[in-house]
Amino acid sequence: MSRKPGREGGPVPVPEPLAVPVVDAHCHLDLMEGDPTDNVASARSAGVGTVVTIGIDVATSQWAAATAELLPEVWAAVAIHPNEAGLGGADAAALAEIERLAALPQVRAIGETGLDHFRTETDDGHRQQEESFRAHIAIAKSAGKALVIHDRDAHDEVLRVLLEEGAPPATVIHAFSGDADLARRCADAGYLMSFAGNVTFKNAATLREAAAVVPADLLLVETDAPFLTPMPYRGRPNGPHLVPLTMRVLADVRGEPVDETCAAVAANARRVFAV
Repeated sequence: MSRKPGREGGPVPVPEPLAVPVVDAHCHLDLMEGDPTDNVASARSAGVGTVVTIGIDVATSQWAAATAELLPEVWAAVAIHPNEAGLGGADAAALAEIERLAALPQVRAIGETGLDHFRTETDDGHRQQEESFRAHIAIAKSAGKALVIHDRDAHDEVLRVLLEEGAPPATVIHAFSGDADLARRCADAGYLMSFAGNVTFKNAATLREAAAVVPADLLLVETDAPFLTPMPYRGRPNGPHLVPLTMRVLADVRGEPVDETCAAVAANARRVFAV
């Protein structure tokens, strides 16, 4: 994906743990420093009992599936990222392997797929992304797995494709980046919205307004680790153990007790990822 996490200041310590355990609905364990077993243990100590590790191409999808088979606290999602697809990475062989992986029991979702008009700017790249997105929707429906969507600067186009193809019953907009109006549109369609550490940023008032209107049964939390590290550690490497910082902001903007918000997102994750 041509992204690199910040490294300033080194690892961030575990914050006050959550009393009600939750699921980190989207992270990249393969991109984090340290051993996955240690990172999962740190998450567990923070009240994050399960993490969903995400594939962005064939190799990382295979890694995610293999890691989830070894570690019961890890669930896998597999896909070709839209930016990879925009470079021709979602060819027939790649999609066939994603379809094979999708049938594995430890693979709980197809993602991240979708559209990215920020990093991919050409018409041909957009066409390849859309073709890949449609193929992943079909794989998710065929496998009976959740669909995890990457949407960057392509809100209307993502919603159009989902409408045209018919979204799977469990569809998640990862690292939701829209406003309250988009949140209401997604809620009307029954899509879940997953919020990452950027909801804590000082300049994210619009995102917090969106989080406030998401129905409780459509809310998820994630890290997108090692990216999108929540305040006050923005710019340093993220990890699933930092979910509590995001959860507390989500509860605050929704005017709910933290335990209540945690219980909702935990139940949603279990439902979406078919536990």
